[in-house]
Amino acid sequence: MLRLRRDDNKLEERDDVLSVEEPLEIRLSGRRFTATMRTPGHDDILARGLLFTEGVARDNDDYEEIALSTRCRDDGTQLVNVVDVTLHETPDATSQLWERTLISNSSCGLCGKASVEAMTSRVQPLTSTRECVSSEIIFTLPNLMRAQQELFSQTGGLHAAGIFDANGNCRALYEDIGRHNATDKAIGLGLIEGWLPQREADAPLILLVSGRSSFEIVQKALVARIPIVCSVSAASNLAVELAAANNQTLIGFLREKSFSIYCGEERIEV
Repeated sequence: MLRLRRDDNKLEERDDVLSVEEPLEIRLSGRRFTATMRTPGHDDILARGLLFTEGVARDNDDYEEIALSTRCRDDGTQLVNVVDVTLHETPDATSQLWERTLISNSSCGLCGKASVEAMTSRVQPLTSTRECVSSEIIFTLPNLMRAQQELFSQTGGLHAAGIFDANGNCRALYEDIGRHNATDKAIGLGLIEGWLPQREADAPLILLVSGRSSFEIVQKALVARIPIVCSVSAASNLAVELAAANNQTLIGFLREKSFSIYCGEERIEV
């Protein structure tokens, strides 16, 4: 589209590429589970990752079928993309703890989160590992992620989430209008390929997100058993509390030669 830009005391008309934001409805066997605003693409992987991180699916084998479709709203004004997921078994009653009743938006993620105590009661704390990750590897991750953010280069308006191994190799990386969606997509790919949830015996994986680390980002990584979470910005107080309560390493303000460790410093070789 065309936009006006003021630069050097001049107002000029320039071409602009906008990031795309559209609604996605996720259903379980035809019943509405949640809706989110996301960047279109990889919707099946997004649904797979989201249902796993919300405790509805235990692993990739739980999924029987994932069907994509598009429908009109009742008033006919807007197309809504729908992902209908069928599981081999009906989710048990405990999964209702995580059922979403509010539509999320791209800035704050899905609403109505349970407390740190409720989340901790559902998962086991991560085990300590004898294998550490070098600080030098951690320092390389933002540039590695940025180099693969093609949509961000065009729009300047998308977040990213990447999962890396202990040697800095990228296992999965996705861009989206929301960090939580990008994280679910990356975790969804890990489920499909079989390296998530991470096994305790494996070298630690690292989740890196653009922007801040929120409670939701840490929660998703914890369910996927990813022991190290990094962000280029700060971490929220609930993110730190959840990570510390579950023996997870949380790093913020990651730059080329500096970062802050909120908890779990034993996994990082300084």
